[in-house]
Amino acid sequence: METTTPARILVVDDDPGLRDLLRRYLEEQGYEVVAVRDGVEMDRALADAAFDLLILDVMLPGEDGLSLLRRTVSRQALPVIMVSARGEDVDRIVGLEVGADDYIAKPFNPRELLARVRAVLRRHSAATEDEASGEPEGIYRFGPFEMHVASQRLLRNGEEVPLTTGEFTLLRVLTEHPQRVLDRNTLLDLIKGYEHQPFDRSIDVRVARLRRKIEDDASHPRYIRTVWGRGYLFAPDGNEVSE
Repeated sequence: METTTPARILVVDDDPGLRDLLRRYLEEQGYEVVAVRDGVEMDRALADAAFDLLILDVMLPGEDGLSLLRRTVSRQALPVIMVSARGEDVDRIVGLEVGADDYIAKPFNPRELLARVRAVLRRHSAATEDEASGEPEGIYRFGPFEMHVASQRLLRNGEEVPLTTGEFTLLRVLTEHPQRVLDRNTLLDLIKGYEHQPFDRSIDVRVARLRRKIEDDASHPRYIRTVWGRGYLFAPDGNEVSE
């Protein structure tokens, strides 16, 4: 009988009580968990084993979480959930700008974290599952770009454009709904897969970050357009239009 390998999660938090709580709770949910206190131990854990998800606290002794996040996403396609006692929008936006897939503020209900963990892992593993099923790799083309779904790669004129998991997921959702206006809530539902807060503006941060990577001029986007008062529209032809 074939068995499914449990996802491996690395938790980085300097609070020993919370660190142990998260480790025990996630293990009870069937995950393999390694919990460490700072960036030095995080680097050692990442060098010793492969992980499917990183849960990273912002406020850490030594190198802070945002710095660790920058280093991590620049080296590997590892999804990251940021955790912080800071609940202000600016802190959440900075984390998303740097490359986090999600952000949750302390104190939080462990069940909420679990829902976010499942959603992020589900998004990240979708392409791998497609590849393992033997299905042919889907390729979307627009402008000078080729988006390879199964390998989660975006190429521009044959050269790879580095995208985080969250950026790639957003782009995939947009390409699957071309020439259709999608409001923020619809995009969040398609991307996150769990209940989100009213007036959640994190999608605007993700769109801005993605635009900087694929648009020639992010202030005048051709592909990901803003339809004022309604949402965003993906125009694969990139033709100039008046809105």
